[in-house]
Amino acid sequence: MSENPLALYLLIFLLGTILGALTFWLYHKFALGGVKRFQTEILNRAQQDAEEIKRAAELTLKQKHIEQQRDLEQIWQQERKKIQREEERIKQREDKLESRMNLVEKKLQDIEKREAVLIGRKAQLDEEKKQTSEAHAQLVEQLEKAAGLSSSEAKEMLIDRLTNEVKTDAANLIRRIQKEAEEEAEKRASTIIATSINRLAVSCTSEITVSTVAIPNEDMKGRIIGREGRNIRALERATGINFIIDDTPGAVVLSGFDPVRKHIAKMALSELVQDGRIHPTRIEEIVEKATINVHKQIKQYGEDAALRAGAMNLHPELINLLGKLKFRYSYGQNVLDHSLEVAHLMGSIAAELGLDIRLAKRIGLLHDVGKAVTHEIEGSHAIIGHDLALKYGENREVANGIGCHHHEMPPLTVEADLCSAADAISASREGARIEAVEEYIKRLKKLEDMALEFSGIEKAYAMQAGREIRIVVLPDQITDVGVVNLAKDLTKRIEQELSYPGKIKVTVIREKRVVQYAV
Repeated sequence: MSENPLALYLLIFLLGTILGALTFWLYHKFALGGVKRFQTEILNRAQQDAEEIKRAAELTLKQKHIEQQRDLEQIWQQERKKIQREEERIKQREDKLESRMNLVEKKLQDIEKREAVLIGRKAQLDEEKKQTSEAHAQLVEQLEKAAGLSSSEAKEMLIDRLTNEVKTDAANLIRRIQKEAEEEAEKRASTIIATSINRLAVSCTSEITVSTVAIPNEDMKGRIIGREGRNIRALERATGINFIIDDTPGAVVLSGFDPVRKHIAKMALSELVQDGRIHPTRIEEIVEKATINVHKQIKQYGEDAALRAGAMNLHPELINLLGKLKFRYSYGQNVLDHSLEVAHLMGSIAAELGLDIRLAKRIGLLHDVGKAVTHEIEGSHAIIGHDLALKYGENREVANGIGCHHHEMPPLTVEADLCSAADAISASREGARIEAVEEYIKRLKKLEDMALEFSGIEKAYAMQAGREIRIVVLPDQITDVGVVNLAKDLTKRIEQELSYPGKIKVTVIREKRVVQYAV
């Protein structure tokens, strides 16, 4: 043992190596087998997960495909319905067109038939005309032979005879008309002379168209005229009234055909004289203030007249129209006083006859209300009043009474028929009316209306008893050259459409006014 220790060590080393190798082999074998099994399990599990994912993806794709098919199906159904509707519409239109085509074909056939009939009728008429012409020529030839005259000679003889007869008849007619006109003129002249003798000595024309304003001293006239006449021009432009400042001591004369304008001008001038401050700006303020006051007076006059006549619940516009009648004169007679007189007369007559007194007085009060707007509306004042009464709530009986008082419509009630009688009684007083005044006012109003029909005109006033018309134009619409053309055009129209004595002066005013305020 001691002699071979190396062999023993070698044997032990060899045995240890064998055992280690065997142990390593066994460990490696068992360890490698577990890893392979683990790998196998992982692969199997991964394969299962992949299959599950694949199945889920296939299911999702299948669901999306089904949903897309469903959406496409719905879209297809909608498009199919649209196509069906369009097909139905097209079919209806085709049916209509087919029916129209049938109708057109039928009409064409009728036209062709009529055309054929007309062609045949025309040929027949041509033949008849030809035969008639031949017969007429033969007859004319026979007549010429029998009379010993040609047709032209016979026509000349007939024309000469008819001409002599017409001249004789015309001369007799002219003599008869002249005789009747002379007799009628003699009667009218006698009536006018007899009426004029019985009229009042006071001139109604001057009361209507002229008014006087007293001034404290003669220096006030110069202040009213102003530097270079600017104040009096501003007064006339703002009021439309002619201010006459002459040698008459202590007075300024106002002349104008519109009584409301004249009253406004009188109030404005009186206040300016009392105030003492007279310049264009102050004039405009005072005229505006006077206009407001006059409109208040108009309302008051209308309310007082309605109260005196017992006409309750009148429309406010009718009240204003009645108030305007205070400033109106019909043939020299104050229209509001005349209306109240007619109302009281109708009330008295209705009471005697046992009729409706209130209805009669209401008709009498309103019978001339149309005269308040006759300058603004064309037509008879009776018909205008009838329409205004209906417009502002009056009943049919009242409106008919207004419209029939000049026999322009038949009366519906006895009260309505009384209006013409009461109106004639009120107007028949000696000197109550002067016909020339009404015609004069109408002529001046027509002159203003004619000027206002041109574009670009702000105001137009007839002055100097109709011998002058002053026009204020809008400077933004009419230039200086346009002013000249406007004056020429208006002058030509006045010459063509109006008849007047003497001549009419046309004055066109263009003023550019700029106002600034320094703060």
